[in-house]
Amino acid sequence: MIAQTLCEAVLARALRSGGTFAEVFCEDSRRFTMSLRDRKIENATLARPCGVGIRVYDGLRSIYVYTSDTTEAGLMAAADKAAVAVTDTRGSGKDVVLAQKAVTDIHPVRTLVGDVPREKLAKILHDCDNAARAVSPKIAQVTAGLLAREQHVRIANSDGLMVDDSRTYTRLTCSAVASDGSENQTGARNPGALMGMELFETRVDPEQAGREAAKAAATMLDAPYCSAGEMPVVIAGGFGGVIFHEACGHSLEATSVQPGLSEFSGKLGQRIAAPCVTAIDDGTMPNEWGSLNVDDEGTPTTRLVLIENGILKNYMIDRLNGLKMGMAPTGSGRRESYAYAPTSRMRNTFIAPGSDDDEEMIRTMGDGLYAAQMGGGSVNPATGEFNFAVQEGYLVKDGRIVSPVRGASLIGRGSEILMRIDRVGKDMTMGQGMCGSVSGSVPTNVGQPQIRVTRLTVGGK
Repeated sequence: MIAQTLCEAVLARALRSGGTFAEVFCEDSRRFTMSLRDRKIENATLARPCGVGIRVYDGLRSIYVYTSDTTEAGLMAAADKAAVAVTDTRGSGKDVVLAQKAVTDIHPVRTLVGDVPREKLAKILHDCDNAARAVSPKIAQVTAGLLAREQHVRIANSDGLMVDDSRTYTRLTCSAVASDGSENQTGARNPGALMGMELFETRVDPEQAGREAAKAAATMLDAPYCSAGEMPVVIAGGFGGVIFHEACGHSLEATSVQPGLSEFSGKLGQRIAAPCVTAIDDGTMPNEWGSLNVDDEGTPTTRLVLIENGILKNYMIDRLNGLKMGMAPTGSGRRESYAYAPTSRMRNTFIAPGSDDDEEMIRTMGDGLYAAQMGGGSVNPATGEFNFAVQEGYLVKDGRIVSPVRGASLIGRGSEILMRIDRVGKDMTMGQGMCGSVSGSVPTNVGQPQIRVTRLTVGGK
């Protein structure tokens, strides 16, 4: 890791022409991947990304330079590139003295993936594959993967802050394809956490993940196509929270709010959801996929209530956008790596548990759709308009689940879906994903209990 004295020198060099603030983000990571296809280990790779990003505030403008040359000469050259772009002469010639800030690690790791024999890692993938293929003779292909990342960072800035943090991510991926010779359907399960190999002792059963992925694929293969129309929709817990994440969460990030590109800009204190809806972005949950000790600007992570009983309470704010908005950062500044400047991003974002019964909300919905597993989709943060595929769906008739259906999609607007939620279940679960934005791809959890939306447009064949 870059020494404290060198960090001080780089910060001072970046401010030599002016600027009101400077920051260095030092990263030394290890990434391991192993994948299985057609019952064979396809590859196993180990990479070590290492580099430094340098950011300077030029008034309310940000200048960002990054380099993989971590020698003193390389870092000074990068700092010079940032300095020559500065037009605000305030702060020129500023000396920087750093003070190490201690971080309490709330995400303990027992066993690193890199310390485990490769044969044991391969067995996890083979167990997942075998369990998936045993579900049905129609399972034509299974792909499984093991992903692990150890990220060690040092963040220092011209305010005198220096903080170190380590993040260890481990994830299993499984995709199963069911085929009848003319059509294919895919099911997937991708569980992970901010922990090491103990993930497979405490949270994830590879065989169960394989079975669930294969069962979803086989079920959808034999299902009729969904009919289109406007109807009540019950959305299952866990990865069903991707709708809130995409259709509403991105619109609550300062990245969209500050320039007025969000449908929720300027609406703090106003009702934007039904009274039964409370939504939270929480980076403090121990060992969860989207958690942190400090964010990528060195700000301590927080538990942030975004919506409370339908009222908008907070936005997710990074340092620079907070400066522009006149608001304090919320520990939401994140980036994929040293190659990206940070901005406001989600962490573990979920609709909080309510008091409604899961069976009752289906029993009293009449005719509609039960979305058991969500797929991918798209959203416009400025308008909140979204379109999401339903990976696993079921037709509901007169309050009873009668058959699986395929080809369904959910279409609407974030502000509308929030106001139309009339039931929120008691048991909140989360699903793991990678969220992409202007600061790269970062691990995020999406979650919710089972919820019911009174009216939603369902697209079908």
